[in-house]
Amino acid sequence: MVTIMRWGVRPVWVRCMAAAYAVGFLEGTAWHAYCLATGALHAYSYAPIPIQLLFHALLLLDPLVALLSIRARPGGPLLAAVVMLADLVGNWYVNWRAVWAHPAAFLRPVGLLPITLFGILVLLTAFPLRRALTSGGDEARRTSQTASTVTGGTST
Repeated sequence: MVTIMRWGVRPVWVRCMAAAYAVGFLEGTAWHAYCLATGALHAYSYAPIPIQLLFHALLLLDPLVALLSIRARPGGPLLAAVVMLADLVGNWYVNWRAVWAHPAAFLRPVGLLPITLFGILVLLTAFPLRRALTSGGDEARRTSQTASTVTGGTST
């Protein structure tokens, strides 16, 4: 039996991180959808084929991570970390030479800087968030089982 906890029972930091994950990954979804709409299958033609495939796959992976985060699934933060790590590696690989040539050009609120900052946030919080989502579910299950045992399994 799976017990789903309401969001109000979870600590504030867990709710804030899950919301940040959802907003960040939905923004990524919107960006990849925009790129696909404006450039079709050649939207990422500047990148090697494996990175192009990754960027196209993010159109499906980003909303999946957002959904898992909103639904408070413990697997969400781990998938988020894997997706962000792959996204960071792809973006840094594509931009590496340009960053070395003109580093100040990347100190702006769009592009590589916010992706990197969000990626660091996700990588630093994925395991604590997963632990909080898992332990919260275990605690709710124990409480539910204890209540069921005390009442003899009957509902009142």
